[in-house]
Amino acid sequence: MSSGENGERLAGWGGLSVPGRELRSEDLAAVARGAVLTRGLGRSYGDSALPPPGVLTVAGSALADRILELDVEAPRLRAEAGLSLRALVPHLLRRGLFPPVVPGTQFVTLGGMVAADVHGKNHHVDGTIGRYVTRLVLLTADGERVTCSRAVEPELFRATLGGMGLTGHILEVELALRRLPSRWLLAESLRVDGIDAFLDGLEQSARAWRYTVGWIDCLTTGRRLGRGVVFRGRWATAEEAAGRRERREAQRSVPFDFPNWALNDATARLFNAVYTRCHPRRPRPRVESPRRFFWPLDAIGHWNRIYGRRGFTQFQCVLPERERPGAAKRFLAAAAARGGSSFLCVVKDCGEEGEGVLSFPRPGISIALDLPLRPSTAELVRALAEVVIEEGGRIYLAKDAFVRRDQFARMEPRLAEFERIRARWDPGRRLRSAQSVRLFGDPA
Repeated sequence: MSSGENGERLAGWGGLSVPGRELRSEDLAAVARGAVLTRGLGRSYGDSALPPPGVLTVAGSALADRILELDVEAPRLRAEAGLSLRALVPHLLRRGLFPPVVPGTQFVTLGGMVAADVHGKNHHVDGTIGRYVTRLVLLTADGERVTCSRAVEPELFRATLGGMGLTGHILEVELALRRLPSRWLLAESLRVDGIDAFLDGLEQSARAWRYTVGWIDCLTTGRRLGRGVVFRGRWATAEEAAGRRERREAQRSVPFDFPNWALNDATARLFNAVYTRCHPRRPRPRVESPRRFFWPLDAIGHWNRIYGRRGFTQFQCVLPERERPGAAKRFLAAAAARGGSSFLCVVKDCGEEGEGVLSFPRPGISIALDLPLRPSTAELVRALAEVVIEEGGRIYLAKDAFVRRDQFARMEPRLAEFERIRARWDPGRRLRSAQSVRLFGDPA
């Protein structure tokens, strides 16, 4: 058992920090018993993996990372919740397997993936990770070890998918895997000049490609609003991947925190213009490794340092574009008008809503903005939340740090069901986080 590396403060990837320390053990249940929260790798952008005020000790799952069972024939995996994608994926690729859904970073644990019910570039086809989870083992607030699934304690199971760790400490995860034709992907990128062309390109790509995602220059206005790049990919056939060999890629790293003034509207516009021109107007097929295709940012260590010591937050929402045509355009116009300068604006096409009670995606368009922390950032986030509420959308809890409780309640009609299930398993709200205090009204 050891304390976390952050000493007497715990921090998230965006730079938010609170007083506290993390206790880790290979026996996760031992350190989770009595703890208000379990953290994985601490890569959440907001405050969902930070303890509430006055709580100094949380459990950490990083040492509880064993593969308990790998059935190559099924194929199916059962593992401890602290196992990270970075550690798991090489084992799976050697056996021609891959997780059915992965988020935009490999620095995430299985428990964290379940707690956030993560989605990926294939949500329009394959849904969230929750669709493939077959069984969970939890340690509930009163210290009971409970196994849940769609057949056993199904309400607890559904509430845990996307429940941000508030229904119980996740100890074990069992999920179905995907068998691959090769360990390579065939990928393309396509530059587009405006939001209408962008959304059309994303929709057309989704019909033929399993993985699609887009990057948008969210600072342009007028007819250039929404210029960007559409990326698409699928697993390559054995013939397409013939002769390819995995090469060790050099690990680059940002060595220090950038000055706070380095990231501003001018530098963001320059970066966006250069990045846009790096991609062709006509797609050129290429074969890529999973690491390069799914997790390009992971190739740069400590990339969060470009936002300076103040850090950053991410605002991610999903908008019902098909029910309210023009929702994405209106949101991007609002962000640009309010000075939402961002190096990274990621857009995904979302499919069916997941079964998790508070699962994030729903049919429509997901938009994620990285925002440097400034005195005005909280106000900007809350203004964007009002646009999301007006459009009938919702936010992603794994990224949020500033939305108000009343705003969350207005955008989340499923909240009452979640609180009912949670009250059965944790009537005293022993399990809580800084985020649940802010958004759910939990005791501090």
